[in-house]
Amino acid sequence: MKKIITLAFVSLMSASTFAQTKAFTAGLRLGANLSQVRGNDLSITAGNTVFNFRNNDNRAVGFTGGVFLRFGRTFFLQPEILLSQKGGRYDIIENNGNNTKTVDFRMTNLDFPLLVGVKIGDVFRINAGPIATFRIGDNGNLGDAIADARGEDADQVFNKAVFGYQAGIGFDISKLNFDLRYEGNINDVINVKYKDAETASKFASKGNLFQATIGFHF
Repeated sequence: MKKIITLAFVSLMSASTFAQTKAFTAGLRLGANLSQVRGNDLSITAGNTVFNFRNNDNRAVGFTGGVFLRFGRTFFLQPEILLSQKGGRYDIIENNGNNTKTVDFRMTNLDFPLLVGVKIGDVFRINAGPIATFRIGDNGNLGDAIADARGEDADQVFNKAVFGYQAGIGFDISKLNFDLRYEGNINDVINVKYKDAETASKFASKGNLFQATIGFHF
């Protein structure tokens, strides 16, 4: 985490130098995320009933959109600020298969990617870099499902801050920008905790997503 913060700081400092010596553009991006979470399953026992929360491989669809700056031409630095919806699905299996339902959860986040890239020719580019994600809300479905199974609310369901990386390719055609990216997490998105240490239950999961966007630069 410290390494990511240090890299972000150094890159932002470098941005001012790029702005004075290289080309500068600004623009808007809008698109979709296909996200999921992968990690430990959770088993909750309530009386004679056992609830097993298991990862569902189907991806959740969410929006993403925001602004970006680009400093440089052939080699460039691209910081972004995005409002981004991410999530996933859990299958809740009661008593090893007697009853099954699926919980679809969504988180609303502020994303701060900081990409370093290279442009090959007039159209094609490659970019990658760290991303910091800060949760500003969620639809409550996962927390409600855990509370219903356990009979009490959790102190924490989602981490407030998540750090990760993005990597992908892009195409610049006139003033239009097309991007395809993959995102992975370094720390856990989901980290369930309770006050009572003797009955504490926890399952941790990291997120990943595929992202497709279209942008316009000025």
